[in-house]
Amino acid sequence: MASFSVADRRWVARGAARTSSERFALWLTPWVLLLALGLYAGFLCLYRGLNQTNMDNRFAFGLWIFLDLAVIALGAGAFFTGFLVYILGRKELKPILNSAVVLGFICYSGAVAVLMIDVGQPLRAWFTFWYPNTHSMLTEVTFCISCYLIVLSLEYIPLILRNRRLRKAQPLLVFEHRLHLLVPVLAGVGTLLSFFHQGSLGGLYGVLRGRPFAFREHFSIWPSTFFLFILSAIAAGPSFLMLVTTAAQKITRRKLVPEQIFPRLGLISGVLMAAYVALKAIDTLIWLNVTSPAAGFAPWEHYAYKPFGSALLFAEVVVFGLLPAVLLIHGRWRLTGAALACCGILLNRFVLTVQTLALPTLAFDPFLTYTPSWQEVASFGGVIAYGVIVFSLSYRYLPLYPQEKETPHVSGL
Repeated sequence: MASFSVADRRWVARGAARTSSERFALWLTPWVLLLALGLYAGFLCLYRGLNQTNMDNRFAFGLWIFLDLAVIALGAGAFFTGFLVYILGRKELKPILNSAVVLGFICYSGAVAVLMIDVGQPLRAWFTFWYPNTHSMLTEVTFCISCYLIVLSLEYIPLILRNRRLRKAQPLLVFEHRLHLLVPVLAGVGTLLSFFHQGSLGGLYGVLRGRPFAFREHFSIWPSTFFLFILSAIAAGPSFLMLVTTAAQKITRRKLVPEQIFPRLGLISGVLMAAYVALKAIDTLIWLNVTSPAAGFAPWEHYAYKPFGSALLFAEVVVFGLLPAVLLIHGRWRLTGAALACCGILLNRFVLTVQTLALPTLAFDPFLTYTPSWQEVASFGGVIAYGVIVFSLSYRYLPLYPQEKETPHVSGL
């Protein structure tokens, strides 16, 4: 194991083994470069306008809205883990709670950062708060995401203040203790906020009567996509958390959490994924036989254009839905199931954002394709790089995994 500098030793938790500062800087270098490219692309979009993208009046939502929906769904592990630990009393999941909070903070702050670029006029971004459209689901989403990001920040601050160096400051230690007492309350508030905005993100597409591919039947005032988005997010969140933790253990070559954590997360994710697939199948059958024909479209017409064939629907429901649910519940191929589950949620968000807008809705309306510009792709990559950097710094300098144990071969961050 390479030794790290005296300066680093003062900040790293006592007894924790970390790699040298040079190796850590080498690890961060490609991610910093990718982040710099993403910031430059974002600057071009803000300075020169959204003509730097390939979005237009038809594809007003492009790669970025897919990114927002995807990372917000994967970040659901934060509020759902907090809900399980503090509301339902599943204390056995507490060793993974800190990492869930960090992942949630990364996902939501990254989504908000991209939304600032996606708006196109960031100086007017405050309009949605000062002049809210009370009939729009996006207004509720904006308020809930903003408030939940504040909640995640308040949950992240106590973790930062547990840093070995910062704990020596008595006022910060007292503040951290008092803030930590609010964490159960914050977990409850975060659960409420997350349930509503996860659902409203799906409900936004379900109420699009002008888009028969996305429009769905309603339960009371909510379309079925409202509930499907909530269920899919809380099903994918634990799987994503499990994948990230496993990757961290492989990279650092350390045992970060107790072994029983993964079977619990896998079972929870698998059961929820199975419930989601069942409801998704029912929803799809109703849409195929009732909703789409009532709108004047034969169901096959939605799958007549490449690459959006019927195989995509089969892949979403069976390959990336039913199969990962079975693998997660049985446990032998748990990580494969978790990866497939996350891919399934990404595919679902892609279908509702890109495929919905690509399909024609009128007889004279053409089928249009969309390819993101390099600025959009670079911004996307910048968010991924930002997440890796924040998570790496959190692991190195904060008690991200309180029950971390060394393995015979210790190396990494």
